[in-house]
Amino acid sequence: MTKEHGDRRDLGLSLKLLWGDRTRPPRGRPPTLTLDQIVAAAVEVADELSRTEGIEALSMRAIATHLGVGTMSLYRYVPGRSELLDLMLDHVIDVPDDEPDDERGWRGILADEAREHWRLCMDHPWYPFVDQSQPLLGPNSMRGLDRLFRRLRPSGIDDRTLMMMFIVQNDFVEGIARSHLNERRAERRTGMSNEEFWQTQIPTLVDALESGDFPTMADLADDTFDSAYDEIFEFGLNRLHDGFAAFIAGRAG
Repeated sequence: MTKEHGDRRDLGLSLKLLWGDRTRPPRGRPPTLTLDQIVAAAVEVADELSRTEGIEALSMRAIATHLGVGTMSLYRYVPGRSELLDLMLDHVIDVPDDEPDDERGWRGILADEAREHWRLCMDHPWYPFVDQSQPLLGPNSMRGLDRLFRRLRPSGIDDRTLMMMFIVQNDFVEGIARSHLNERRAERRTGMSNEEFWQTQIPTLVDALESGDFPTMADLADDTFDSAYDEIFEFGLNRLHDGFAAFIAGRAG
């Protein structure tokens, strides 16, 4: 059975690294690096590797090479790749400064949160592919949740419902992001654009449609398949929020 990121990590050490003193290694000679430098370098390496390969390609050796140090020196700061991934996931979360008098309402707040999450996935293409079935809450993720719920609570929606709305939205964003990133990765890996990929199929598909075996497909509008992922994302997000709004209104009635 394949082990996922969370199966390999030392939970206690990950929590200690996330919430403890990160300025120096726990033992050995005076430090030449900081843990934050290692995490930032790991994010840079993962960003580059994940444009053509998966997060599986990230290794302690690749990070050490990027930093110009020996691989074993990294283990003075972090026990392994799994714990490092926990630190990376928290590192890339950017929590904006709070703004007073937020009047966007729950829908505007969640929409902006979703678009920020989408940008995070696009900026760090490895992020939505890391197994977070048992996520660790670090300082940045905790700060982000604290800020989000502080803004959402004036809506009057109970905390449990707000959390379920947030989880459903996050899963939607990351699902669409993975599809989009897989398409982009395939383009780089094969050297064939998505448009070229579909162009190679057109003669075969035209023959199939003209056979009469697929009358509904043959009658589809010309622009049926023209939606880009950004458009699909916005369409799905709005329909998701329409569903939340209908649920909230029905419960209030």
